[in-house]
Amino acid sequence: MGELLERNQIMNIVPQDFKHSNKGKITQIHEDGFSIELFHSPEGILPNKMIEFYSPTQNGMLYFISNVTRIEDNTLTIKNPLKHRFLQRRAFSRVKFITDMEFQSAGKTYTVTSVDLSAGGMKLKTSERLDIDSEYDLTLNLKREAINSKFEPIRVEKNDDGSYTLSGRFKFSSNADKIALMQFCMKKNLENVNK
Repeated sequence: MGELLERNQIMNIVPQDFKHSNKGKITQIHEDGFSIELFHSPEGILPNKMIEFYSPTQNGMLYFISNVTRIEDNTLTIKNPLKHRFLQRRAFSRVKFITDMEFQSAGKTYTVTSVDLSAGGMKLKTSERLDIDSEYDLTLNLKREAINSKFEPIRVEKNDDGSYTLSGRFKFSSNADKIALMQFCMKKNLENVNK
């Protein structure tokens, strides 16, 4: 595991209650584990409880589950995991996500159908023309929770049937919402890999 980690590497830390998700950087690498200095207080992170870790690397998104052996101030000592995997080379994996939802902008509501989803953005189809220079408020209903974001279109294509396909990115006001969506996409990606 040591060859996959380096000092100052950034890690996303997601405990069972994702609302206590955190982020930090690796400060030390030991023979049997490593230490992370958290950017925020370790509220909701408990010793000897399994936690998910994500870190972008040149080989893709590094993912593993391990437990915290020690908490001292904002520093966690983590045990080396038994196994790890690389999920994808993209910054965020795309997963199939087909559902109807509503966008709101300037007091108007638009009906759209999502096609795929990642923690960074979404592709969707709609019969209505959306303004590429506007931002749209939306609520994503995932399995267990609903998260709120703004959607900023990046590309619009008109289809032969007169409908539109849009690709765009999310702008989150809450880091917890972004991490919840990232965790949802990672789990969906793992489910697809293990089918």
